[in-house]
Amino acid sequence: MNATTVTPHKEFVLYIEDLTVSFDGFKAIDKLNLYVDKNELRVIIGPNGAGKTTLLDLICGKTKASNGSIQFKEQELTRKSEHAIVRSGVGRKFQTPSIYENLSVFQNLEVSFPEGRSVFGALGFKCSDEVKARVQVVAEEIGLADKLDTEAGLLSHGQKQWLEIGMLLMQEPELLMLDEPIAGMSAKERELTADLLKRICKGRSMIVIEHDMDFVKQIASKVTVMHQGKILAEGTMDQVQSDPKVIDVYLGH
Repeated sequence: MNATTVTPHKEFVLYIEDLTVSFDGFKAIDKLNLYVDKNELRVIIGPNGAGKTTLLDLICGKTKASNGSIQFKEQELTRKSEHAIVRSGVGRKFQTPSIYENLSVFQNLEVSFPEGRSVFGALGFKCSDEVKARVQVVAEEIGLADKLDTEAGLLSHGQKQWLEIGMLLMQEPELLMLDEPIAGMSAKERELTADLLKRICKGRSMIVIEHDMDFVKQIASKVTVMHQGKILAEGTMDQVQSDPKVIDVYLGH
């Protein structure tokens, strides 16, 4: 089947074909194909410089592709702006949490509700019962229901990460992308984060970039290994860990 045939797209939430991006002649992503199912939790692993974060940048529109196609629910993302991609249902969390430290947990979640997302939106934004109910649901999902009145800056590092995931959940994305969500967390927080991700994956797809193999084992249904802008291997954690190519370029070091 050639790359122009669009029939299989319906099976996948995210359908990436021939994706390439070059920076000054260096191919950071090189003819990459990736397919993510509905309600799937996909983990992407690989050595530093493999192109993992660049891939997320391309999906969310932060970086523009030199070539290829990114289709999300049959919509071509390569031609959309970052804002339009968010509105179409893609949420992205970066490595460092970006929360409003001087606002309470409740207020952080409240301003993340789609109508409150812009400064002007936030100024004219009335906290309706619908918003309050949504904040309550999300706060329980992320384990911060008892911290709604707490100033976000006073939260632990792990709680700040959960709050930022909650801020994304307020927008009800159908594809959630997380870049190293457990970096800097305590062992207990990592455990709680694994539970959290498995919980919030119900009803949406997720792509997680992670280096911690024990954590990957806990959460992944399918693992994609990237190397030099390409996909090196794909499968269950056990399949990937026993793949000689993967051991050679990544796990062996």
